[in-house]
Amino acid sequence: MLATYSVTQLISAPVLGRLSDRYGRRPILLFSLLGSIITYVWLGFAETLMMLFIARAFNGFMAGNIATAFAYIADITTPENRAKGMGVIGAAFGLGFIMGPAIGGVLAGPDAANANFQLPALCAAGLSAIAFVIALVKLKESMTDETRAKIAALPPRKHWKSFFETLSRPHLGFLIGLSFVCTFVFAGMETTFAMWTRRQFDWGPEQNGYLFAFLGIISALIQGGLIGRLSKKFGEGKLVVAGTLFLGAGLGLIPLSHTVPMLMAATMVLAIGFALSTPSLNSLISFEASETERGGVMGASRSASTLSRVLGPVLAGVLFAQIGRDAPYYAGMVIMLIATILAYSKLMSKKTRKPLEANK
Repeated sequence: MLATYSVTQLISAPVLGRLSDRYGRRPILLFSLLGSIITYVWLGFAETLMMLFIARAFNGFMAGNIATAFAYIADITTPENRAKGMGVIGAAFGLGFIMGPAIGGVLAGPDAANANFQLPALCAAGLSAIAFVIALVKLKESMTDETRAKIAALPPRKHWKSFFETLSRPHLGFLIGLSFVCTFVFAGMETTFAMWTRRQFDWGPEQNGYLFAFLGIISALIQGGLIGRLSKKFGEGKLVVAGTLFLGAGLGLIPLSHTVPMLMAATMVLAIGFALSTPSLNSLISFEASETERGGVMGASRSASTLSRVLGPVLAGVLFAQIGRDAPYYAGMVIMLIATILAYSKLMSKKTRKPLEANK
């Protein structure tokens, strides 16, 4: 069920991103928000397993609008405050990560045997409706008429051909690959963490919920409040290197955590790493895109991240089951150590690299 949502989001992100380049960010965002309302209502009233899967598939397709949202932020920010803008979106994700499961859990009820699964879906539809109305009234088009005229003059391109062309650009492909790896190991941790804490501390859903809320708060504080100032002081490249290093260290410390305070310290290091690397990478990726292809490039980036959320849990689950409960975390640590070395060699060697848009 989770994979269905992620796969359709993977497909739609570059498509909606390219459409937003051609027709504007606002209409694509409004269309996808309206679609989210419909699909959440559909989810709430689904009476068969097939209808449930179809509802989630369409909902994932609408969730591909995240590429358009990132492109919108890139449109309205300057190169100097781009990382701060990306951090604001990251902070929103962090807060949603805290509030979403809590609201869903309260609405569904404490009894797993008699949980109300319809109410959370209808609540999600209501929240999407609120977002749609706010966007309809407040959201202005971020693309200038000049930019849209330039795009209209370009020959139409196939979305998936453009996707692979984007990945083939060396520096841009490296940045998207690095984003993929960071999300890959983090998604593997998310998938197996509840099983790990059950074996290590005999925890249930409530304790894990509190810890993930703690992670969300740390992430929101860094991405929403600190990332802009840190990027101005150190630059996105250094923050990516530091983030990948912290992410790997946090993963390696989890298996060594034999007390709750140790586990909280390990997950704090993990959260700091993810909060530093993600908005910094998104900022660097947006720098590689000209104004006429920004939606498509961000769409390719989001598709890669979505794919990592499909593949990361698969590998982590296999390692957990076949080798041992600590295996996913040590494997993630090794992957991030390699990523840190590559990031340092690629990003630190370009001390004065100018954003593509600044060169236009």
